[in-house]
Amino acid sequence: MISKGKKLPAKFKLKIVQDGVQREVALADLLTRRTIVSVYMKNNTGSCDKQNDSLAAHAVEFDRAGYNLIALSRDTVGSHVKYAAKKKIPYVLASDPGDLFAQAADSIVEKSMYGKTYHGPARAAFVLAKDGTVLAVAEKVDTADHAAQLRALIAGL
Repeated sequence: MISKGKKLPAKFKLKIVQDGVQREVALADLLTRRTIVSVYMKNNTGSCDKQNDSLAAHAVEFDRAGYNLIALSRDTVGSHVKYAAKKKIPYVLASDPGDLFAQAADSIVEKSMYGKTYHGPARAAFVLAKDGTVLAVAEKVDTADHAAQLRALIAGL
């Protein structure tokens, strides 16, 4: 996994949903100030819903503290449109079916489900500077209270 102080390559493009609008942008274009990228697995699943509910409940707090929020998964941008409306998500949802972010962050991990092993993005969170430098990493997301975990992480910056 990418470590603090390393620069994450951010020129790759992602499809995003922001304020109900779909578009394709380079990750670098979303880094207009310090940015938290929270990686989750799938829309409309128990622990991922908790992770996003925690972010949504505290999104204004992070904004006031000077942070952009991006939640990123392999879901399609169409799925994100519905999910954002259903969950009243005020921050960017990014679609990354090709795991471009996970590759850039060196966060592809081995996983197991129903006895089958596969590789996928780690459920992690990254705090990035405007230039893509990694300021902090939460290698394992606390889905129950992700916002508190992130507040503690950024308090040390």
